[in-house]
Amino acid sequence: MSAPLRVESVGATHVGLKRKNNEDSYCLRPQHCLWAVADGMGGHENGEWASARITEALDRLVIPDAFDDACTAIADAVHQANATLFAESQSRGVRMGSTVVVLYLNGARFALFWVGDSRGYVLRDGTLHQLTRDHSQVQAMVDKGLITPEEAVGHPMSHVLARAVGVQPGLEIDVVADDAEPGDIFLLCSDGLTARLSDPELAAMLGERADAGTLDRLIAATLDRGAPDNVTTVLVGVTEATALTLNGPGELAR
Repeated sequence: MSAPLRVESVGATHVGLKRKNNEDSYCLRPQHCLWAVADGMGGHENGEWASARITEALDRLVIPDAFDDACTAIADAVHQANATLFAESQSRGVRMGSTVVVLYLNGARFALFWVGDSRGYVLRDGTLHQLTRDHSQVQAMVDKGLITPEEAVGHPMSHVLARAVGVQPGLEIDVVADDAEPGDIFLLCSDGLTARLSDPELAAMLGERADAGTLDRLIAATLDRGAPDNVTTVLVGVTEATALTLNGPGELAR
């Protein structure tokens, strides 16, 4: 797709109604078309420290201009954060880590990276598509046919991850890449949101704009459902850039 695109984005995090500490963090770099959500694990300051190390690494990342080079740099930043977290966990003698989901846009192309069960979606033409696949024990059970997707909702093992940043010396990062289209709304979130709101509810609430009002409605709905976990949400809306005619035909500005 050759048409120029512009984006608008918002993000917020809430501690929820049951926990004292917020172990989630997020990254907003709209000027560099990079966004991320991380959900720490390890309890209190350990999980909070872990998720912050990932988003800080992405915040300070120098992003190359070329799409493929930028994707490599983003993956490298997550791998470096993994090494930092694993070394710190060994030093402290505690188990800590974090999930992460990262969105990168370059022109009309996007890439989505993830580890764990923080999710990435795109709402396109009114239909919500989950772009990520949870790295969790429950998802593995669904994949093996041991339980149905319906039985997976609210499963007592839903908190058990099969993969996370910082828990092993090596890390596998999943990624999908495709073209973005005008009207797309990307949703990045921790499982504090998706554990309380179904995909149809998310689709209905996203509407047509990635703005603060939509973001507030999503978090408020989670709080109305009891919000036992931290909840973090980032919305990224994609639209066509406006072209204005200047000094007659043939001269365009955007």
